[in-house]
Amino acid sequence: MKVGIIGSGDVGQTLAKAFKSEGYEVMLGTRDTSKEDIVQFNNEAKIDVGAFDEVAKFGDLLVLCVKGGAAKHALQLAGKENISGKIIIDTTNPIGDKPPVNGVLNSFTDLNNSLMEQLQKDYPDAKFVKCFNSVGNLLMYKPNLSSTPTMFICGNDDVAKKKVTEILAAFGWEAADMGKAEAARAIEPLCNLWCIDGFLKNDWTHAFKLLKA
Repeated sequence: MKVGIIGSGDVGQTLAKAFKSEGYEVMLGTRDTSKEDIVQFNNEAKIDVGAFDEVAKFGDLLVLCVKGGAAKHALQLAGKENISGKIIIDTTNPIGDKPPVNGVLNSFTDLNNSLMEQLQKDYPDAKFVKCFNSVGNLLMYKPNLSSTPTMFICGNDDVAKKKVTEILAAFGWEAADMGKAEAARAIEPLCNLWCIDGFLKNDWTHAFKLLKA
């Protein structure tokens, strides 16, 4: 399976390397392939880079990892025809531009409307799965923690969520399927909760764990 990464920041580069380590063909998407850090990434990771539309066309599975406020524009650049019918792992969070207050991030959505729901509505033929939004990039692949952490996921397509669950297991995570796209209203704010400890204690080495009887 070919994986197209839409976004070339820390999350995009981390996940691109992770998928390559698991044997996937990978292409990293960026708005400027000539940027110094992108050229360096290409040379060191040996992963091809391209524009968003090239990457979206290339990938059988796509990973959206841009700033939340740029998510809609990134998908427009990727091209509706290139993402139709494909699984899209949505790592984005609706973080606003205002600085955090006592460690609490500002959000441009509310608890009755998630960013992923908006994206799913804009692209009804795509199979969005919310994932990797509630932890920092340094822990996304094979996290060295006291026990296997839980990644909360949701989405409307069961087959897509099954594939993402398999990916999470390979990456060192257990998946907790929270249901349909509306569950992103609860999952996206987990980013805020995760970041509070980071901002207040300068500790970014934690993750969530769902315990069951």
